[in-house]
Amino acid sequence: MPRVLVSDEIDAAGLDILAQVAEVDNRPNLPPAELLALIPGYDALMIRSGTRVTEAVIEAGRQLKIIGRAGVGVDNVDVPAATRRGVVVVNSPEGNTIAAAEHTVALMLALSRHIALADQSVKAGRWERKAFMGVEVYKKNLGIIGLGKIGAHVATIARSMGMRLLAYDPFLTQERAEQLGCRLVELEVLLREADYITLHVPKTPETTHLINRETLKLLKPTTRIINCARGGLIDEAALVEALEKGELAGAALDVFDAEPPKESPLLHLGREVVLTPHLGASTAEAQVNVAIDVAEQIRDVLLGLPARSAVNIPGLRPDVLTRLKPYLDLAETLGNLAGQLAGGRVEVLSVRLQGNLANQESQPVVIAVLKGLLAPALRERVNYVNAALEAKARGIRVIETRDESLKDFSSSILVTARGSRSEHSVSGALLDTGEVRITSIDGFPISVAPTAYMLITLHQDMPGIIGKLGSILGSHNVNIASMQVGRKLIRGDAVMVLGIDDPLPSEVLPLVHQIAGITSAYVVNL
Repeated sequence: MPRVLVSDEIDAAGLDILAQVAEVDNRPNLPPAELLALIPGYDALMIRSGTRVTEAVIEAGRQLKIIGRAGVGVDNVDVPAATRRGVVVVNSPEGNTIAAAEHTVALMLALSRHIALADQSVKAGRWERKAFMGVEVYKKNLGIIGLGKIGAHVATIARSMGMRLLAYDPFLTQERAEQLGCRLVELEVLLREADYITLHVPKTPETTHLINRETLKLLKPTTRIINCARGGLIDEAALVEALEKGELAGAALDVFDAEPPKESPLLHLGREVVLTPHLGASTAEAQVNVAIDVAEQIRDVLLGLPARSAVNIPGLRPDVLTRLKPYLDLAETLGNLAGQLAGGRVEVLSVRLQGNLANQESQPVVIAVLKGLLAPALRERVNYVNAALEAKARGIRVIETRDESLKDFSSSILVTARGSRSEHSVSGALLDTGEVRITSIDGFPISVAPTAYMLITLHQDMPGIIGKLGSILGSHNVNIASMQVGRKLIRGDAVMVLGIDDPLPSEVLPLVHQIAGITSAYVVNL
């Protein structure tokens, strides 16, 4: 009989499901050294956030078939190491949706009506009704940053309370926003108009300190901020400063830069803040839901069935994975590139399989493109199982086509991202060595190996542009690793792709746009 090790506190409902198909060893709060010593004897590992599953643990777990995280994030699991070993990693992406959304609304109301301080006052024997004058949320503007599953449920609750809804989500279509009763706006508009702001985005390089000294200056002094998503989305020092100066009415936080926030100045503020100890998923129902969800997936994998929420490639059928694995990497790169060129807000995504690839199974390739498209916004939350669902939730329409006629490469992929702002297409192929090559951008032929940081320009093919661009980059200590220009006609339109060694400083892109002949320029981080 298979053996399952449970190394964190898991609801009994999950343990009962596992016991149907395996011998369950329930050992919560297992020290790292003991985990490393014990794991060789187990076929599955079930955890929450307390256990860190390192590469060493995965390498030691020679029998491991699956690692199940009873929750959303898998940042405590070395997913690449598990993928290399063929170990399926699963999570429960929807188990705490309701709990997190309800906690968001609870914090908003507690902040508006001084619930915590009023409770303390009455328990201390005082009756200070005038001291706790609050405000109503009815007919107030609620700005929702990130309209995924949790943000969408917050929108539903808030709309029923009579709030007016603004939303900022670069990957959400206008149609989907309207379905949720939200007015889709740019971030600056949301910050200026909102009476309440709630954050529902993952922590990424792009969203870290999304709320900072500069963005806080855009808020009305009556605005209140709620964060039940991830610590680090708000610059806490800037937030404290704004609260102390009266530039902000209040903040309610469930997550922090450091947890617990032992020395945070937030702890010394009064009625301006409401603080809770990361309780977003802490409901009895949520804990039961995630335990059952992940336990069922572990059970299915042990029985030889597929997992429904695998976060790594082995969640696909092994025969498909072996045949298409190189093209999945290519497809993910093209989706990521097309999405960044389109500015994120994509309404229609077209994926064309060309050459020999036109005769292969298409679904994994299309899913890989979607994963790449959504990765800049969702990071670890998007995977090969939920990419299609995440795209559908954002109103992205996917069109798949095939074309067997291809001359330059035996197989390639063409991805076109169309939105309300623009349309961009990219194609790519694999060399005989297995290396990925970008073979066209917006119809201009090129042959570029993707790099972590790229600067892409659309421009007139005319003397002096390359020199001027190189001069600007050099003056800002930006080192060029590679460069290629693609054109169709001499002195016509052209595309240039620069591989650079480091992220482009924010002040450089506006200078690039000022170069005569350059019609548009894009920074791409892969």
